[in-house]
Amino acid sequence: MIESSLGQDLLDFFSCLGRYFRLRLKQIFRFLERLKSLLAAWLYQQRGRYARPFIHLGMAVLVVGGISLGPVLISEKLRYPWEGESEWSRDFSVSASSGMETATLVSVKPRAEVIEYTVQPGDTVSVIAEKFGVSVDTIRWENNLETVKSIKVGQKIKILPVTGMMHKVKHGETIYSIAKKYQVDAQVIVDWPYNSFANDEIFALAVGQTLIIPDGIKPKEVVAPRYYAQAPTAGTVTGTGQFVWPVGGRITQGFSWYHQAIDIANKAAPDIVAADSGSVVAAGWTSAWGYGNQVVVDHGNGFVTSYSHLSQIYVRTGQAVSRGQAVGKMGSTGRSTGIHLHFEIKRGGVNQNPLNYLK
Repeated sequence: MIESSLGQDLLDFFSCLGRYFRLRLKQIFRFLERLKSLLAAWLYQQRGRYARPFIHLGMAVLVVGGISLGPVLISEKLRYPWEGESEWSRDFSVSASSGMETATLVSVKPRAEVIEYTVQPGDTVSVIAEKFGVSVDTIRWENNLETVKSIKVGQKIKILPVTGMMHKVKHGETIYSIAKKYQVDAQVIVDWPYNSFANDEIFALAVGQTLIIPDGIKPKEVVAPRYYAQAPTAGTVTGTGQFVWPVGGRITQGFSWYHQAIDIANKAAPDIVAADSGSVVAAGWTSAWGYGNQVVVDHGNGFVTSYSHLSQIYVRTGQAVSRGQAVGKMGSTGRSTGIHLHFEIKRGGVNQNPLNYLK
């Protein structure tokens, strides 16, 4: 009887001890998670000032780890699943011998590199452009074709990953001079995810590096017409799903897979208004993703709009706003190359093309 009671007491003791350690571990992990978020936000606000020391520290850790674990990994005798005959390999052989067809899975990840394509019989510039999802002019400009008929079977041509131009940086050029040359906004070049910079804080370039200029226009070519945002007008005070323009200005970048918003620039830096009525769910430096000062409005009908890179914010979280009410002032905070508004519309959590909704 005494032994049974002692056993039960020990079981209760170790059970309580386990719960205590689990609780303490959860508290430690929560603290570390909060610390990580604060550190990430602080580092981003420094705009890359400490990026190089962190990279060097990371490389040092990798080197030390490789030196320490290398001998262990080399001496480890690993057995690969494809070595020797297994039940899986036998099943596969039977299936293959019975006439099972195989198929190649093609990645749908957007291309980052320029590829070389050999012209096939029946190809035209328009057919090739449609095949690779770029414009006819992009192929013509990159390959110095005088006309769209200036291709022949067997000819090798370069295909860019996106409609626009490719530029090799020369001495003295900046991201702003290059953007002006190809009639785009500098923010367009920054937002292309595969463009890199010698210094992310000031978007410095290295002589000889190549840049992709999305929607760039070859110099001396006919300038494609641009859309202009209309001046905003105040409307009703209830969310209707009918959106007004948040600001007047020039649309410097449209909606794409890597830039799911529109950019509206105006050197006068006017006030930004709510595109529809709703409730402010975020106001301030809300994330470490480059938006800078941002206001997010939930319209209560499945739509959410966000207004980023603001220099000033006029509203607070939880405040109700009506359509046409000023929520902030246009600016260039966060990952931005100049004064503009980064405007997003989401429906059910999915980014929409604002040009399909603005009136």
